[in-house]
Amino acid sequence: MKKVMLTGDRPTGRLHLGHYVGSLKRRVELQNSNSFDEMYIMIADSQAITDNAYNLEKVRQNIIEVALDYLACGLDPNKVTLFIQSQIPELAELTFYYMNLVTLARLERNPTVKNEIKLRDFETSIPVGFLTYPISQAADITAFKASIVPVGDDQLPMLEQAREIVRSFNHTYEEVLVEPEALLPDNAICSRLPGLDGKAKMSKSLGNCIYLADTEEEIEKKVMAMFTDPNHLRVEDPGCVEDNPVFTYLDAFCREEHFGKYLSEYKNLDELKEHYKRGGLGDVKIKRFLNQVLQEELRPIRKKREELSQNIKEVYKILGEGSKKARKVAMETMQEVKRAMKINYFEDLSFLEEQTKKYEDK
Repeated sequence: MKKVMLTGDRPTGRLHLGHYVGSLKRRVELQNSNSFDEMYIMIADSQAITDNAYNLEKVRQNIIEVALDYLACGLDPNKVTLFIQSQIPELAELTFYYMNLVTLARLERNPTVKNEIKLRDFETSIPVGFLTYPISQAADITAFKASIVPVGDDQLPMLEQAREIVRSFNHTYEEVLVEPEALLPDNAICSRLPGLDGKAKMSKSLGNCIYLADTEEEIEKKVMAMFTDPNHLRVEDPGCVEDNPVFTYLDAFCREEHFGKYLSEYKNLDELKEHYKRGGLGDVKIKRFLNQVLQEELRPIRKKREELSQNIKEVYKILGEGSKKARKVAMETMQEVKRAMKINYFEDLSFLEEQTKKYEDK
């Protein structure tokens, strides 16, 4: 069986450091490891519409932003298939068929869906498309027979529901679909980067992000305004590094060589943490160090993004070719699905002969 991976992002804004640490950086590593036969990276605009139905321009404009971020981070269209979800109509058709294999009660029990509904204040008026998000996700995964799906802990219930749909379909009709496995982050820090405000995960809607496209000035301004330990009021005060976003970001991005470049009085991050905990180390100094670390990490990404933005037609060409390739694969899966469900009426010659004989015998 082929080793196939599928993942993607909703185009509701430019991608930020949370995306980079949580998924983008690892996607590039997996791409370059040549450990998969096929890799599909989806811009999930159809799923973005489920809670942006009255603001489609937001989704439309951000497709190119996400694509630029993908390519700037190192995703290679010669190694992975980049495509736009809505351009694969078979995904919507699969979603409709899978709806008959899932109960409303099961959807409402999905912890991820329940949490997302609460975040968006949908408790009293839930769009049907949003409620059926897990079914749509199952269609995306199974259309490409993805055996591996990178997810964070918070997305595991979604993947489990997809696995249930696969088992139900294969049991009811025929063994056609591939049951996917989760690929969890190999680093706990990467599972969820906190927001700059320290109160929640980094989120576009909360405005507490550092975007991959931010300028050096914007990054510095955001870093210097970051939340730290609220009890660390004076330099001499002992500080807490746990749940301190500045140190969480350093955990995610800092390497030993950074100390030789930018903060030579310390050998490594452990020494820096110990000094902060016992007191005598100010937040400003740590933030300046973090700023230098982040600038080094993001500078080549920003430069490549700026170069790509000078030829938007080429970026759309990449998405168009990727969508065409992805649709061909989805169409092949759809043929198998219809054959298993016995709704391939015009291709099923035995069905035609059976119907013909039935009426001839009357």
